[in-house]
Amino acid sequence: MSFSTLPTSASWLHKDARSGFEVTYFEAIDDGWRAEGWTTAVEDGVSWMVGYDIRLDAGWMTRTARVWGRSPVGACETFLASDGAGRWLVDGEAPPHLDGCFDVDLESSAMTNTLPVHRMRLAVGRRADAPAAYVRAVDLTVERLEQTYERVLDEGSHQRFDYASPAFDFACPLVYDESGLVLDYPGIAVRAQ
Repeated sequence: MSFSTLPTSASWLHKDARSGFEVTYFEAIDDGWRAEGWTTAVEDGVSWMVGYDIRLDAGWMTRTARVWGRSPVGACETFLASDGAGRWLVDGEAPPHLDGCFDVDLESSAMTNTLPVHRMRLAVGRRADAPAAYVRAVDLTVERLEQTYERVLDEGSHQRFDYASPAFDFACPLVYDESGLVLDYPGIAVRAQ
């Protein structure tokens, strides 16, 4: 499975679970990719904004993620670093609950569902676990999020994966474009550009 080249930018309209907007810029760097973006939203009556700068190696494993934000709890920032073998540092500390995670997943972002799909490159009919270092939107706390992806359909320029996150009792089909970016994340976001 291969994806076409990423666009220089993409954006998503967040709707249903929250009202908001996300914009991401992509850049090829010496040893992989950089994704820099911002999301602003209101969810359950609480407003927040989250910015991120995520660095990925050539195999699409998250190597660093600097995340900053503002919400009613105040301004906050966190820095995650991965050794590429499933071990993490969060603000310099090594939380064992993140062992075995290869991706960062931001609660505030539809874009971060791109990362495991690129990293795993599943064939149609294949399913894989993709536990992630999950960063909450309001206070940027970092948790472990168990999730799975199964590639179920390839329609040329569109690909569909069945996604599940047992912690949230949530499952849905995710539709991606030819570059591996989410087009439709039911209940969360749709691609705007």
